[in-house]
Amino acid sequence: MDAPTSMIPLAAYVTVSAILFMTGLVGVLVRRNFIIVLMCVEIMLNAANINLVAFSHYLESMAGQLAALFVIAIAAGEAAVGLAIIIVVFRTKIATNVDQINILKW
Repeated sequence: MDAPTSMIPLAAYVTVSAILFMTGLVGVLVRRNFIIVLMCVEIMLNAANINLVAFSHYLESMAGQLAALFVIAIAAGEAAVGLAIIIVVFRTKIATNVDQINILKW
């Protein structure tokens, strides 16, 4: 018995990925809360992972899946460092709004 092949075309994966990426991009550009911006960056990274895995499956190569695994590891580190920075800023300034924080200015 043959292995089942994917019935979902590559264009569907790319469309979902593009919608996710645009949602994350709009969230980064529009929202002013640090936590929401961090979540939107994670959505954009997940959209890139969908593309990597879809093209990896389409081209029958493991390179895209391996790259997606590295992106997931980088995203986990980015989330941990980002949340740590947000906690430190919140404790010192009592603000999570991007516009209210100007600690890098002289």
